[in-house]
Amino acid sequence: MTHASAAYILALDLGTTGNRALLFDREGRVVSQAYREMTQYYPQPGWLEHDPREIWEQTHWAIQTAIQKAQIAPEAIAAVGLTVQRETCLLWDKTTGRPLHNAIVWQDRRTAYRCNQLRADGYAEMVRDRTGLVLDAYFSATKIAWLIDRVQPEQPPVDWSNILAGTVDSWVLWNLTGGKVHATDHSNASRTMLMNLESLAWDEKLLELFGIPASLMPEIRPSFGYFGHTDKAIVGAEIPIMAILGDQQAALLAHGCDRPGLLKCTYGTGCFLIAHTGETLTRSDHQLLSTVAWSRDRSVGFALEGSMFTAGACIQWLRDGLKLITSAADTQPMAESVSDNGGVYFVPALSGLGAPHWDMSARGAFLGLTGAARREHLVRSVLEAIAFQVKEVVEAMNQDGGTQIQRLKVDGGACQNDFLMQFQADALGIEVERPAVLDATAQGAAFAAGLAAGFWDDYGALVSARQVDRVFRPGKAAAQVQAQAEIWQRALERAKHWTED
Repeated sequence: MTHASAAYILALDLGTTGNRALLFDREGRVVSQAYREMTQYYPQPGWLEHDPREIWEQTHWAIQTAIQKAQIAPEAIAAVGLTVQRETCLLWDKTTGRPLHNAIVWQDRRTAYRCNQLRADGYAEMVRDRTGLVLDAYFSATKIAWLIDRVQPEQPPVDWSNILAGTVDSWVLWNLTGGKVHATDHSNASRTMLMNLESLAWDEKLLELFGIPASLMPEIRPSFGYFGHTDKAIVGAEIPIMAILGDQQAALLAHGCDRPGLLKCTYGTGCFLIAHTGETLTRSDHQLLSTVAWSRDRSVGFALEGSMFTAGACIQWLRDGLKLITSAADTQPMAESVSDNGGVYFVPALSGLGAPHWDMSARGAFLGLTGAARREHLVRSVLEAIAFQVKEVVEAMNQDGGTQIQRLKVDGGACQNDFLMQFQADALGIEVERPAVLDATAQGAAFAAGLAAGFWDDYGALVSARQVDRVFRPGKAAAQVQAQAEIWQRALERAKHWTED
């Protein structure tokens, strides 16, 4: 499908904190990239929104900038791969292209009341059985329902025959194709709480339960495959869009985790631990999520996932909210400047708790504070909390999978922190492997698009060519760190159910 002269794959990595475009060459190396941080809107406590127009404008800018930096013609790009923050969703008018409201971000808690009501009405088991997900405000269904309720009373009345709904991938794909394609892939659709994991289609009963017309929803397609061409007016060439993946599934692909027994953890805005379970749909006994890894032609791979809402987000909060640091890089020397956490423990429940607790009413907390506590202790306790919550989910994975995890593969911005990675190895008592290229989400999107387009033909060779930067092994402090994890568990219990009446 690709032209012989085409020498690059364009990956679009549209995340929670920013949007990025990267160009990969035939050796799988990054030759150019462009990135912009995105505005975070907090209309009320527990609410978080993004401006869809900003997402698209930054995507357009990043594509053009990455191409200009590489000094190539757009025609030299063989294919586009798209990976996005999952669960974030919006409504827009297909005739004007105007969003009806800001996008509601996956971390947003505004629909917790709706989830609680549905749980009280006895729908939690049905939702979990059909979708593999926990009934939680994290997922898209109640967010889309809230948006519909929000815009219905508007004057003049909304013409619903012109309205489209979707996650960020659908919104950007629609814009990339000049409004011609309204679609998503199985990996993103499986995160909406509206797709049936057995039929791999939108579930009529769930659409009815949440009051969402099927006409609003995008077509679900395989993750690997042709989604359409970029509009020539936008990119300067008609480039085939050959893959769409949720960001965590893309990272799983980049790490070579394409079969049971392999897993990775991404330390991004949140922390996401995913294990591939093959073509068999596996259910968890410890509140992990059953989800789609990716799909190709008629083949579908499934996964188990532990989603932790706050990781890099609490480091960003230290910088922007508390102003205890000026950059994320400050956290490592500050944590290392003190011998321990000074008895301070942090619960990273700024957006509630995800796996394995699923407590929408939990809130973040520092515990164990005394007059001796310094900002270095607070910063260190935040890093430690990230590692402790990962430990919880690894232990749940061990119990669900029946085999003990021997090595954790990691990626994401926060794993650049050597203190955090060593603390993680000590907390788990196993090796932690960090690759040289930390942009695993973009790399996975590039691999998928290139393989689907015939640009590459050997997935194993691509994965083998990825270089390991460092392996962190449990050290002398491991026993002490694991004992501290038990104290952290006590702190966690005190922060749960905080906003419940």
